[in-house]
Amino acid sequence: MAAAGAEQLREMNAHLVALSNATPQVFGAFHNLLTVSSKDGVLPAKIRELVAVAVAVHQGSADCIVFHVSNAKKGGASRDELGEILGVSIEMGGGPGAVYASKALAAFDALP
Repeated sequence: MAAAGAEQLREMNAHLVALSNATPQVFGAFHNLLTVSSKDGVLPAKIRELVAVAVAVHQGSADCIVFHVSNAKKGGASRDELGEILGVSIEMGGGPGAVYASKALAAFDALP
């Protein structure tokens, strides 16, 4: 499973590079938003990324789940912290939230 999460992340990043090349101004603006939204502020970056995971789970965006789980993990988020955030996602999303929360947990376990 480790390769699947890492491969999904690589593939998504390759697609985003292609999109960036096709729409440099639009994607550049989006990238700036992403950068500002996911850096340390009043809330540490790992908390911001965990919130992004919760939103991605609730929206059912598998690629966003892997992307933000990866960033949260790189930022020092623990599996237990992710678990608490996934609990909130399940509360807010019900059954579908539980399915996507399981994907976020699998992504955390699969990523280096």
